[in-house]
Amino acid sequence: MDKFKQVETFVSVAQRGSLTAAARAEGVASAVIGRRLDALEERLGVKLLLRTTRRLTLTHEGSSFLEDCQRVLADLADAEAGVSAGGLRASGHLRITAPAGFGRRYVAPLLPRFQAEHAGLRCSLNLADRVVDLTAEGFDCAVRVGDMPDSSLVSLRLADNRRLCVATPDFLARHGTPAHPDDLARFACLTLSSDASQTRGWAFSVPASDGGRAAEFLRPAGLLDCSDGQVLHDWCLAGHGIAWRSIWEVQDDIADGRLTEVLAEFAAPPNGIYAVVPQRKHLPLRVRLWIDFLRFHYARATFWQTPA
Repeated sequence: MDKFKQVETFVSVAQRGSLTAAARAEGVASAVIGRRLDALEERLGVKLLLRTTRRLTLTHEGSSFLEDCQRVLADLADAEAGVSAGGLRASGHLRITAPAGFGRRYVAPLLPRFQAEHAGLRCSLNLADRVVDLTAEGFDCAVRVGDMPDSSLVSLRLADNRRLCVATPDFLARHGTPAHPDDLARFACLTLSSDASQTRGWAFSVPASDGGRAAEFLRPAGLLDCSDGQVLHDWCLAGHGIAWRSIWEVQDDIADGRLTEVLAEFAAPPNGIYAVVPQRKHLPLRVRLWIDFLRFHYARATFWQTPA
């Protein structure tokens, strides 16, 4: 058992990038993690990790050993699941993060259902509009909305998402309606703070010189910004400006006349809703089943009309 725990600890530290993150995920002191690694390296007679106060780096032997350990742990999880009563059952601790607004409506209602299907599973959901560092903070999976930046993370598309510019009819009556995305410079715009997840700004599709369409990204300036998308939605409904929001967030407001879409002819093609994981290989069974569960529900058109 001690040997197996040492291997589990080594994989956790390597995946999360620090002893502190691995200790936090397991709920033990960092010193405990350090002692397990020391014991593993002493038993094997090789150095697996180069540790300094600033960073942690795998040695050549450590990288090779990590691949084998990940495969063994994944195979063991699958083997245990295969003989569990009722078929595939996830176990362990599933840690998920999602944007606050989207997570409240389209992730949180599903998680209890998923946990009920896998009684041995413990689930934690973090809701935040900032970009969470999955590895450093010990998360198994993120649900993210929008174009994914280039990174070492793996993104799996679950569904399409469309963003559009909206304002109240009263705001447009008082201030006019923009005819082109460039006109937004003259309007009060409600924007996400720079530390939130909207990295490239508002996206539009504009006519190109070759007769086609080209993507245009704008960062409208405004007197009001916030890191919480729900606050921007509330400000928009209160008539404080134009907002760029996802269709799932404002479709009911548009249908009921509380908000009006503007610049519809310049709307960008849909971006995506993604499951993001640290790596594709050796995903724990609980993560693979969770992604399949999301994909199943998000594929149903009725899900988006009546969340979960």
